Amino acid sequence: MKLSLTHKIVLGFILGLALGEYFFLTFSPEESHEWAQRIQVISKIFLRLIKMIVGPLVFCTLVVGIAKLGDFKAVGRIGLKTIGYFYFATILSLVTGLVVVNITQPGSLQSWPKPAAGTSTGIDASKVKTLSDFILHIFPDSFFKALAENEILQIVIFSLFFGVALGSIGETGKKLIHVFENLAEVVFKMVNYVMEVAPYAVFAAMTSVVANKGLSILISYGYLMICFIGGLLFFTVVVLWLICLVNKIPYWSLLKELKEALLISFSTASSEASFPQTIAALERFGCSRRIVGFVLPLGYSFNLDGSMLYMTFATGFIAQAYGVHLSLEQQITMLLTLMITSKGIAGVPRASLVIIAGTLTMFNLPAEGIALLLGVDPFLDMGRTVTSVAGNGVATCVVSKWEGEFNPSTNA
Repeated sequence: MKLSLTHKIVLGFILGLALGEYFFLTFSPEESHEWAQRIQVISKIFLRLIKMIVGPLVFCTLVVGIAKLGDFKAVGRIGLKTIGYFYFATILSLVTGLVVVNITQPGSLQSWPKPAAGTSTGIDASKVKTLSDFILHIFPDSFFKALAENEILQIVIFSLFFGVALGSIGETGKKLIHVFENLAEVVFKMVNYVMEVAPYAVFAAMTSVVANKGLSILISYGYLMICFIGGLLFFTVVVLWLICLVNKIPYWSLLKELKEALLISFSTASSEASFPQTIAALERFGCSRRIVGFVLPLGYSFNLDGSMLYMTFATGFIAQAYGVHLSLEQQITMLLTLMITSKGIAGVPRASLVIIAGTLTMFNLPAEGIALLLGVDPFLDMGRTVTSVAGNGVATCVVSKWEGEFNPSTNA
């Protein structure tokens, strides 16, 4: 019997866990790390292939959608609805993280050895962009540079202008729209080829993580893991479900459609890795192509629900671990600060930890406290990534519904 892609990914995940644990238990830390580095090449190749097609995919799908609309007013209307929803979801995820960390008290109920003052964490809080820097960064000075560097927001901005211009030049524009539609089909065909590598990439990613850290770390961080994963599950199962319920969107059917994208995201800890699969799944589910092409790329920069939840949870955990009480006023200030600063993290490596480092400094908490999380962060990253992907799926469906372009009974 031929295995489906989902079954292959699950098999790769399990085999990766087993091989990684074998390396961790059998070899010295140096040898295990060396094996992990060798095997990780496969997952790095997969991520490079994904990055190779994400830019062209966003450009083609968005240009076609906007060109058929051909109206800047409609683009502005959809944009305002999208950003409004993103901030609503951001507040919900930040509040969820704060509530969970205050109720469960993971930093207080377990004894944590404090890292020495000045301990290097490898996290540079200065990488956080100012608001003006972030706004300027959105606008490309070269479209080809944006494509080469995979700057999704810049590609979106160029695509908006290009699509509106294309839709406004009459018959010539209609001919070119067909060209871009055909190009999009070619890119989706490339996606099918690249996804054949996904099970091997999942296998390599899991082997690498477990070989470096070992599954035993999940036991030593057991309570912290349970609290954080519980928070993610509450947000995913309850909060996102309620949003869909209010908007009359069949949430469990959506998750079923997204299952492959969620599996890939969880296994590779990369939302970008599942981007093409998420686009295809949402279109199959009934969202229009132009809404998917517009909302989803923005969501990967503005709507990272899992990362938002992690920021308030992790900051609260570190404060508890050092015995520092954060008043209600301080926690509200932290929430509002993160709501703004978190929007400038697109493209920053280990973005969540960078923002957390800056937040710790702001509240006079020891920055080396991040070292408490570094060991288990790769596993936490898997959870927050899959939550972010689910959140962006819901966001796309909600905006499609608001625009009257959601029809779950037919393909878009």
